[in-house]
Amino acid sequence: MNPEKSVSTKSSPIDLLPIVAAAFPLPGHLKSWKPYGSGHINDTLVVVYDQAGMEVRYIFQRINHLIFKDVPALMSNIERVTRHVGGKTAQRDSRGCLQLVSTLGGHPFHLTPEGDHWRVYLFIEKARTHDELQTAQQAYEAAKAFGEFQRLVEDLPGPRLHETIPNFHDTRKRFEALRQAAEEDRAGRRAGVEAELGFAFEHKEMAGRLLDLCASGKIPERITHNDTKINNVMLDEGTNEAVCVIDLDTIMPGLSLYDFGDMVRTAVSPAAEDEKDLEQVCVRKEIFESLVKGFAAGVGPILTPAEWDHLVFSGQLMTFEVGIRFLTDYLQGDVYFKTKREGHNLDRCRTQFRLVECLEESSEELEQIVKEVREGMKR
Repeated sequence: MNPEKSVSTKSSPIDLLPIVAAAFPLPGHLKSWKPYGSGHINDTLVVVYDQAGMEVRYIFQRINHLIFKDVPALMSNIERVTRHVGGKTAQRDSRGCLQLVSTLGGHPFHLTPEGDHWRVYLFIEKARTHDELQTAQQAYEAAKAFGEFQRLVEDLPGPRLHETIPNFHDTRKRFEALRQAAEEDRAGRRAGVEAELGFAFEHKEMAGRLLDLCASGKIPERITHNDTKINNVMLDEGTNEAVCVIDLDTIMPGLSLYDFGDMVRTAVSPAAEDEKDLEQVCVRKEIFESLVKGFAAGVGPILTPAEWDHLVFSGQLMTFEVGIRFLTDYLQGDVYFKTKREGHNLDRCRTQFRLVECLEESSEELEQIVKEVREGMKR
């Protein structure tokens, strides 16, 4: 996910760890623990146990219940999905899916008297994440992993998963929130963003296109990850092949194109999400091609013709959606996303909007790439 405001809690997760650990049936002696990873949402610790002279690691996470309002529903989704996917990947690689450790009471998370929700995963060894995409091969592996993930959950038995963040990718509602923020102008910033608002309103028709296709039945609702950045796929330290998709908090009903589109948004440009020099924003076509090839290899034959037809558009839409979210937050006074400087959200918005333009300018070449990969799948 994007960098939301952090949780303010009374107790440090470091101080709470020994008490929380006692709620889980982990063998051996609790040896050490420390913060782990670069996530912005949950508090994450790597915890080491001494088990008969062997060090065994686990991931402990305190779930941000200010962002995820219904933690039991979120954990129900994760428990169902990991059990289903893990059952399919275990023979190939025991690391192929996150594995939850149940509490002593058999629950997927522990609720503390203070109201904090903690979960534990087995640590995935001999694999790592990358915060920045460095090669086309990494793009291919990440896209393949996310595509395969969609294929593996295609036959997950009902009922429908919970929506952990309702209307997360309802771009119409995101656009309406922008319009309202501009009208209210509570932070007195509208006068400085008329150009950005003009761009948003010129692209308004984009907002409902995928929603309409889904409503008409041309694009099916699927189970989607909804945060398909490179650092949510673990790559093997030796082979650099994808091992496991992680950060499953936003797994919920959605559209396959949301996942592919957000991969495009976060991967095709070499520029940072908040790059001020918009000349640095561009579309690396070799990265886009790797994304298409990897996603197609992973997802297999389940994509419908309409999904294939809108792969290029999905990158434009997801980039546009995130841009209007940044602009909305800027107009509201930076109340949602973390900021590090004055105008940070506006810089982010401008970078996203410039990438939308670049994707539009490159659309014919990108469509040709999709066509060639699609035809190759048929042979």
